[in-house]
Amino acid sequence: MKTIIELFETSVAKFPDNIYLWEKSKGEFAGTTYKQTRTKVLQFAAGLISLGVNKGDRIGLISEGRNQWIISELGILYAGAINVPLSVKLDAQTEMKFRLIHSGCRFVIVSKGQAPKIEEIRNDLPDLEAVIYLDEKEEPLENDLFFCDIVQQGKTLLHDNREIVEERYQSVLPNDLANISYTSGTTADPKGIMLSHLNYAANVLQSGTLMNITPEWKTLAFLPWDHAFAHTACLYCFMHFGASVASLEVGSTPMETLKNIPKNIKEIKPGVLMSVPAIAKNFRKGIESGIRGKGPKAEKLFNHALKIAYKYNGNGFNRGKGLRFIYKPLVTLYDKILFSKIRESFGGELKFFIGGGALLDIELQRFFFAIGIPMCQGYGLSEAAPVISSNALHAIKMGSSGRLVKYMELKIVDSDGKELPTGEKGEIIVKGDNVMLGYWKNPTATAETLRDGWLHTGDMGYLDKDGFLYVLGRFKSLLIGHDGEKYSPEGIEEAIVEQSPYIDQCMLHNNQDAYTSGLIVPNIATINRVLAGKTIQPGTTEAIDFSLKLIQTEIDKYKRDGEFANSFPERWLPATIAILPEAFTEQNHLLNSTMKMVRGKINERFATELQFVYTAEAKNIVNESNKAAMAKWFE
Repeated sequence: MKTIIELFETSVAKFPDNIYLWEKSKGEFAGTTYKQTRTKVLQFAAGLISLGVNKGDRIGLISEGRNQWIISELGILYAGAINVPLSVKLDAQTEMKFRLIHSGCRFVIVSKGQAPKIEEIRNDLPDLEAVIYLDEKEEPLENDLFFCDIVQQGKTLLHDNREIVEERYQSVLPNDLANISYTSGTTADPKGIMLSHLNYAANVLQSGTLMNITPEWKTLAFLPWDHAFAHTACLYCFMHFGASVASLEVGSTPMETLKNIPKNIKEIKPGVLMSVPAIAKNFRKGIESGIRGKGPKAEKLFNHALKIAYKYNGNGFNRGKGLRFIYKPLVTLYDKILFSKIRESFGGELKFFIGGGALLDIELQRFFFAIGIPMCQGYGLSEAAPVISSNALHAIKMGSSGRLVKYMELKIVDSDGKELPTGEKGEIIVKGDNVMLGYWKNPTATAETLRDGWLHTGDMGYLDKDGFLYVLGRFKSLLIGHDGEKYSPEGIEEAIVEQSPYIDQCMLHNNQDAYTSGLIVPNIATINRVLAGKTIQPGTTEAIDFSLKLIQTEIDKYKRDGEFANSFPERWLPATIAILPEAFTEQNHLLNSTMKMVRGKINERFATELQFVYTAEAKNIVNESNKAAMAKWFE
């Protein structure tokens, strides 16, 4: 199979009556079969052709996950056009406008919830001819089109001249573009990743070598559907195997939609879920608060059960091996009386999670493995369509990103491009049919990233003797000591934020400096609670000094003789700290749409603070600069 069209046609022929899509309608989930989905896809594709859509035209798509999302995308592809999938988290005036102008979209398909963003910028988009609304609109404009009307036009064309539609989708070739998928924009301008039909078809086959998906599999796709991970791992991998995908019930607000996740899980009873660290943490919080609600005895028993399971499971790969077997009877008992009950809250059918999008801390992996729903961490890159590796039920090693997919080459190389032996750290580079064609209208970035057919990921990692890949972080975010030694800060940053209730965000910095410094956003709500307990008035000099010392105490826990001593090499811990006057958010563009820190922009925004942390005065956290920043939090 060399195109998404071949992939879908094959699945429809093999699994015509299997449910492909589940969607909430009139209060309950209703299924749409593969055959029914194809009918709808052909109708929409024909409608686009009758509108005058040509091969190679770009069409934007911005909507929450729903049946019409994938029907729209497949319709675009069957018409020979290119989908430009856009995140619902994008800001209209800057991020969305840039992508739509840069890609030159002729049309944009939009849901009711996202329509106001397009309304705001539609007159600033030179190539835009019309907006296609998935839902009804009260006062349509002259160049407004509706999904249902386009489908009607498509039905007419299929009736009168079906050959035109068939010729169009049969003319789609493996190297034709399927998507222009934009990066999250951790640099000034996001790059448009050109992914071909072959890139996706190849990555689906590659992903299938990691685990056996069967037609009975069901998932609830609550991650954004434009996201490379959900796009390939849910929509297309499940399609290839005749399995089914349910869309999350959309609420009237994003928060309401998120609250539908647990409810929809119980209704759909998925066998597997794709997750990201933020959602995994919420699941864990929900489980733990449920246990706490049962009283101290239940909580004590649960914590003991976890401890025993952790010992038995080891790193996953050595589960039950050696002397660990002695814990098996207890693990079996606790599973029966405790963990199986927790699994019921996930619908009772859930076998495992697949984690992607960001590195998942090992403590979360240990927790979910213990309760009998392992979280199989994977690794990928949108530029690789995206799956490169993943843990699977039969081969888990916690802390790793799993084993590599087949039919793809991977090397770990040094800064000169020389391949390094097993166990040595270097840059991860990959080669295969899943590797993008390049960046849209950006030959410079393409030449930097694609060299001799190899995709240079910009990620640091190594392979162990058992073939498991370990990803250590981005080269661009590396701390670089004055002696040239490099270290990835993400693990330290995550630990500080996770372990300290008084620190909300943390970014470490060392660019060939004498020592590492830390930019810290305080958790003012928790600090205020401590101040209230000590009857210190917030905002006073005493409160400011106390708060700064409290934060210093948290950092000192990682240093010699501290509670978390030896967790990380001392030289990469912050020797000086700058308290920041504002948090990193999507609104100020210091977090991208996947909630990752945009380090370059943070460095620019807080250039003065970064200069200050390398002065003698900064050695004492209670300094004028930090006092002024802390005072702002009390305002």
